[in-house]
Amino acid sequence: MNILLEIIFWTSVGLATYVYVGYPILVYIAGRLFPRPVVRNKFEPSVSVIITAYNERKDIREKLSNTLELDYPKEKLQVIVVSDCSSDGTDEIVREFSGDGVQLIRQNERRGKTAAQNLAVTGATGEIILFSDATSMYEPSVLKELLPNFADKNVGCVAGRLAYIDSSDSSIGKGAKKYWNYETFLKTNESLACSLIGVSGCIYAVRRNAYVPMYDEACSDFLICTLIYRQGLRTVYHPGAVCYEETNTRSSQEFRMRVRVISQTFTDLWRNRDMLNPAKAGFYAVQLISHKVLRYAMPLFLVLTLVTSGILARSSILYLAIFALQLFVYSVAILDWGLQWTGVDMKLLAIPRYFCLANLASAAGFYHFIRGNRFAHWEPIRDVNVDANPIEGPVVLR
Repeated sequence: MNILLEIIFWTSVGLATYVYVGYPILVYIAGRLFPRPVVRNKFEPSVSVIITAYNERKDIREKLSNTLELDYPKEKLQVIVVSDCSSDGTDEIVREFSGDGVQLIRQNERRGKTAAQNLAVTGATGEIILFSDATSMYEPSVLKELLPNFADKNVGCVAGRLAYIDSSDSSIGKGAKKYWNYETFLKTNESLACSLIGVSGCIYAVRRNAYVPMYDEACSDFLICTLIYRQGLRTVYHPGAVCYEETNTRSSQEFRMRVRVISQTFTDLWRNRDMLNPAKAGFYAVQLISHKVLRYAMPLFLVLTLVTSGILARSSILYLAIFALQLFVYSVAILDWGLQWTGVDMKLLAIPRYFCLANLASAAGFYHFIRGNRFAHWEPIRDVNVDANPIEGPVVLR
């Protein structure tokens, strides 16, 4: 029995280590040994900027002003705001910019972001489509940074760099920024080695003729990369194109957002499970398995590690020490989470808390997936003060 428990323990530890350490090393080496650089050249096509919005009265005016200030020929720039049945005055604010050429498309039935994007693309005239969110602010040079990548005929999608801002200096914001720095490292090397498997939904551009409409509950910024790859094209990362966005400042906000995204991603992976076969998709399949499937299976590895080490601790000092270390990390995370509810924000404990939050969200996302729950859209719950940060509450469809 002890031998079986040790096999389970070390297998779980090995898989966890591979996910967080081994895979980053693997993709880094692959990118250096077999690099696939992008041939950038001058490229100045017509561009449609699509901004999806639902009840974004607080931010939409600033976002449109920011978009109209992009350093790009105005005659080649189309700006579309697609409103997902907004009811807070968002549409009226957008119409104020009609004199600047901003077009409003209203989705009269709430169907969510992905459906709104599909609808907006039907009205897009640009050769390149740039997708954005109402809360994302761009550097003026974004288009001039992104577009030269499309001079490479093998490139179908280009992702820019999302830089998180944490003006409140919260611990959850600090944890999110640390996590995002790690993700950025992976994106950089996945792009060089093969192709991105996911983009930041607030800043990515796609060839109009390569865009494929997606089902409503899709996580569009994940699925788009697979759809592009199926066409023999690549999705590449260009960190020189920068946008800024505020982090979530509360654990509940971050948790809800991550549960929604992970549940959607499970659906996308299941519907595209043929792409998990390396014989068909090559190194792209390795990236999907390592970066998504095994990452989202991490709660299972952690539970198995805890349980087996706890049993083995009865007869081994080594396993006792490992078991105690795990209990300490989880206790610290729970303590920090509890302190936040009392108004105490311990920034020194941000990393263990975010680690636990991310893995709890993975477990919850999988639960929603196997239950058949689908997140096509979500409600931004705002405080009475319109300037307060929204809290996302997912709307679950069955």
